[in-house]
Amino acid sequence: MNLSDRRIVVTGGAGFVGSHLCARLAPDNDVLAVDDISNGDPEWLPDSVDLVQGDLTDPDVAAQAITADVDAVFHFAADKNAARDEIDQYRVNNSLTETVLERMDEVGVSNIAFTSSSTVYGEAPRPTPEDYAPLEPISIYGASKLGEESLLSVYANSHDFTAWVYRFANIVGPRLQVGAVIPDFIEKLREDPQTLTILGDGRQEKSYMHVEECIDAMCHVVEHSTDDFNVYNLGTRTTTSVTTIADIVADEMGLDPEYEYTGGDRGWVGDVPRMRLSIEKLSALGYEPEQSSDDAVRQATRELLDG
Repeated sequence: MNLSDRRIVVTGGAGFVGSHLCARLAPDNDVLAVDDISNGDPEWLPDSVDLVQGDLTDPDVAAQAITADVDAVFHFAADKNAARDEIDQYRVNNSLTETVLERMDEVGVSNIAFTSSSTVYGEAPRPTPEDYAPLEPISIYGASKLGEESLLSVYANSHDFTAWVYRFANIVGPRLQVGAVIPDFIEKLREDPQTLTILGDGRQEKSYMHVEECIDAMCHVVEHSTDDFNVYNLGTRTTTSVTTIADIVADEMGLDPEYEYTGGDRGWVGDVPRMRLSIEKLSALGYEPEQSSDDAVRQATRELLDG
């Protein structure tokens, strides 16, 4: 699908990734954001993007945002607190997606792009391809994303939808909120420049992708893949460790703190200590990220410090 002269709804559009996508799409499309502002900021939206403020588990909010003249929905709205291990997160995320899909089906809107997560794979061998099975998430967040993917698969295979599913690595950049590792380290070092507490043993190692390359990849997938149900890993070919991220953040802040580790091989219950996605399918589609994980982390750190 060509992303030009379209009417596009971005759920979670005032959030971290959603607001960057709105900014990318707005010059060539009519874009509407939907957000309850629990993890976003209306100030992040371009002036040309209208905002429906509300909770998409409410069918009335979905009806206000998704109308018959919409060409596509980019569905980013989610309870993203991946460190929280509560079954309510599963219910909320699946309810959001169920409400969006039902409204789309009701008014004849059939194109949806969805932000899933590498957490659907659980502790899979690395690098992990999209066709790896069985999918065994170890967190409620991962389980919720896998449940949502299943709903999209049903609509793609039984309701004539076209769905694009993005399984994200760790996405970083401006507007990334405290709770993610880079802004967390920045906040801690501003409070205490001498000591930095690191969850786990610091050897947790994952793939990081800058949000601008993530947006490039998302748009490329929508414009170049044509199956009814399209699943793509979005990440880089490299990984970096939590201790290396601490080194980068400290270096950019001009600090040399002592590290204190909480111990164990993971930061929290449900944390996957090692993750690297295969991006061979994305590469075969014609998109190759330019940055390494370290490059993405360093650029994001500079942007967050400047912001």
